[in-house]
Amino acid sequence: MNTALAFIEPTDVGVIEDLSKEIIRDGEKRLMLAVLESATEDFQKYVRANDKRRKELFDEAEAWILNTDDPSFFSFDNICEHLNLDPDYMRHGFMRWKDATRNGDPKKYIKRPNRRAA
Repeated sequence: MNTALAFIEPTDVGVIEDLSKEIIRDGEKRLMLAVLESATEDFQKYVRANDKRRKELFDEAEAWILNTDDPSFFSFDNICEHLNLDPDYMRHGFMRWKDATRNGDPKKYIKRPNRRAA
């Protein structure tokens, strides 16, 4: 039994409603994260694709990432904002990664923190 729920007064409808809303929000965030992960996977996996289907998957992911005029609940901007990510920063990172990957070495894109010699 969930001990946190054991202390909730069952007749307090407001507490139950708040808990229900929190669970729904968590579910929405998990779904939003799944959508973002799927687009990221297609973007990274098919960045160099030559066949029609894989290129379409990349193009769809890129178009979704770059679209700044989509008011829908599952737009890139809305998902980023709900996940506390800056959509412009993310968009810029995707494009830098794409350019680095297509120009030879995606590892050049990854910036490592400077480490001082001990």
